[in-house]
Amino acid sequence: MVVVRVAWTAVRHLVPPALLGAVILLAGCGGDEPRPKALAPVSLEIVAPDDASTVREGDVEIRGRVDPPSARVLVLGRRAEVADGEFTATVPLREGANVIDVAASARGASAVWGAVRVTRKVTIPVPEVVGHPLDEAKARVEASGLEPKDDKGGGLLEPLLPGTWTVCETSPSAGAEVRRGTEVRLSALKGC
Repeated sequence: MVVVRVAWTAVRHLVPPALLGAVILLAGCGGDEPRPKALAPVSLEIVAPDDASTVREGDVEIRGRVDPPSARVLVLGRRAEVADGEFTATVPLREGANVIDVAASARGASAVWGAVRVTRKVTIPVPEVVGHPLDEAKARVEASGLEPKDDKGGGLLEPLLPGTWTVCETSPSAGAEVRRGTEVRLSALKGC
């Protein structure tokens, strides 16, 4: 009330009586302006891959649906192909955990974001080298991205025996899936 009386006192000497009514009406209208309606968000559904999935490949295809069908979709900041409300994009993966963000926007709708987590597991099968000469086995294990470690056994006399060191066993065993750089123990004797 006090504010209105102060305003009235200040204004009545400056404004002609014909405009005074309009000034009073405008002074009371500050907070009653109609607010724009909130825009409905774009509907975004990531169909594949499943969240928290694990893959071995170097890339993954992201697929999903949007509504309206004309929505624009960005996957990791790059535009995805959208046709009839379905989108696809191929994303390269680095080894380990990857978070792939997806954004969708459309005219007359508010933008939405989603994400899917994909782990790229890079493993190498231990090659079959049992029965092979030790030097050849070491070369094959190394060529596959693993670290060979020879373990010559047989006691003190084994080195004196004729013949070639031959791999009798590996640890981990042949076919086991291991990470790149894993050490593979090659147990060798001159006669397995």
